[in-house]
Amino acid sequence: GEFENQRRAMSRLMVIVPISVVVIFLLLYMTYHSAKEAAHVILAVPFALSGSVFLQYLLGYPFSVAVWVGYISLFGIAIQTGVVMVVYLEETLEKMKQDRGAAFSRADLIQAVKDGARLRLRPKVMTVATIVASLLPIMWSTGTGSEVMNRIAVPMVGGMVSSTVLTLLVIPALYALIKGRSLQT
Repeated sequence: GEFENQRRAMSRLMVIVPISVVVIFLLLYMTYHSAKEAAHVILAVPFALSGSVFLQYLLGYPFSVAVWVGYISLFGIAIQTGVVMVVYLEETLEKMKQDRGAAFSRADLIQAVKDGARLRLRPKVMTVATIVASLLPIMWSTGTGSEVMNRIAVPMVGGMVSSTVLTLLVIPALYALIKGRSLQT
């Protein structure tokens, strides 16, 4: 019975996970009206995934329904933090454009991206610290039901650490690259 249930759940998840990523991409596309911007934000998923897979491998947990639930939760958080970072970058860029007017240059773009990323640094670190601090006791617990909860927490802890690097370094760099191409200088 349990093995059959596990196989059925895994086959459903093999359909649900890609569909949820596609739905997230479509929602991002509808938000930004640009496939390039949506793809830029959805890059948070593979970066978060890398930390999750590494920690899962390090701890020796096999893929299970509980692990996939952790991954799905992580995907949502990673996308959300990516969207918030882009919002900060957009606001800072628009403010810089208003301040500089026609004299707006590539150097101003780089400074606006740095300023926007710097504004997002503390909230991102606080978010990650809160999530990791709340999940570490669950990840290391040994009581009743812990074998399921450990497997949900592991992808989220590993992914939050690796998505921090993405959100604070890679997203701003890609944002500057994308916006830099549209400048006339």
